[in-house]
Amino acid sequence: MNLNSLAETIHKTAVTKGWWDNSRSFGDVIALCHSELSEALEEYRNNHPMVYQGEDGKPEGIAVEMADCIIRILDWANQEDLDMQSVILNKMKYNETRSYRHGGKVV
Repeated sequence: MNLNSLAETIHKTAVTKGWWDNSRSFGDVIALCHSELSEALEEYRNNHPMVYQGEDGKPEGIAVEMADCIIRILDWANQEDLDMQSVILNKMKYNETRSYRHGGKVV
């Protein structure tokens, strides 16, 4: 399965579960991604493992919250009819041409 097929599957699930009954602004999408990243940080701060099962069987953990952010991004990309696989590959190709630490940027 390629990234665009994955995005399509993710989006179909989100639509079926009612997450697109109302349109979302770009700001809403960014806020949802930010909330997933904040949840990953909380998992990290609480010294939780990368992946574990919650009491109800729900996948939990740092990596799971990071995955949720990727899922949100791919859901949005499919809604916007974007070829995210090409976008990512193009950006990766460009990054290969950049200088070490992009000319001295501080982390």
